[in-house]
Amino acid sequence: MTDLSTFIAGLPKVELHVHHVGSASPRIVAELAARHEGRSPVPADPDALADYFAFRDFAHFIEVYLSVVDLIRDPEDVWILTHEVARELARQQVRYAELTVTPYSHVHRGIPAPAFCEAIEDARKRAEADFGVALRWCFDIPGEAGLPAAEETLRIALDERPDGLISFGLGGPEIGVPRPQFKPYFDQARAAGLRSVPHAGETTGPETVWDALRELGAERIGHGISAALDPQLLTYLAERQIPLEVCPTSNVRTRAVATMAEHPLPQLVEAGVPVTINSDDPPMFGTTLNDEYAVAARLLNAGPAGLAGLARAAVTASFLEAGEQARISAEIDAYLAAATR
Repeated sequence: MTDLSTFIAGLPKVELHVHHVGSASPRIVAELAARHEGRSPVPADPDALADYFAFRDFAHFIEVYLSVVDLIRDPEDVWILTHEVARELARQQVRYAELTVTPYSHVHRGIPAPAFCEAIEDARKRAEADFGVALRWCFDIPGEAGLPAAEETLRIALDERPDGLISFGLGGPEIGVPRPQFKPYFDQARAAGLRSVPHAGETTGPETVWDALRELGAERIGHGISAALDPQLLTYLAERQIPLEVCPTSNVRTRAVATMAEHPLPQLVEAGVPVTINSDDPPMFGTTLNDEYAVAARLLNAGPAGLAGLARAAVTASFLEAGEQARISAEIDAYLAAATR
């Protein structure tokens, strides 16, 4: 097998940074927009969504993202969205994914927390049976909604505690949303056994990453690309093997990075920082996880062995139990051996 895109298409993968609503396909978004036509700015024409998803900056991205969130009005919408996300992941040979879910956004819009959690759990179990992809949840705080959202997100996580919930996160804008204020909520989530995976260092500098590590006990960092600006932070991440969830196309589309040629992925890898490749909000950014592996191949000048190494790094960085990590890693190794024989 010499064609790299064919190799990527068949490579078994793990996805660690992909948002629940942000993964809605253009078809699903358009169908939901049609159901709520006249009450939403989101186009009901799939072909018009590419223009709608042309982001001026990160703040505009958040505005558009929330308009799509507004289309999720009832538990049936939640179930359909979740099941369809799993279908698309399975098409890309994803064996396991940790989806970032923002229950506050849906509960705040009128879906009761128990019904929301029941919908994602039922869809998760059905998706594993239908598509063979295992889903787990990171319940994240929408930072733009402040401490009330943190309080509610923690309450839903601890009171409902769906079987698929494994981690606690923090998303949304970083500018004007300091990480340390969320420490009490992360402390309680961690005490309850949830893992800490906040976003940091996407649109702000290295200090945000330091805050996520020191104040929130981060075990992985969502994005974290500004770490490349701080040699001491790079050393810290490399020595402690704290992974970064890197999403190259997202960073360019939201203007966090000016051009793909300037993306710091190569610097992070060269410094020995564990990196995983992810798609973030794939339809909104006109990408897929397969596309992101192709981008990584170009940025890192990587061939099949290098891409298989990135896939294994994601398995290692996941919160899968050791036996499942070993199983998927062995599948990656077998695939590489067969492809390069």
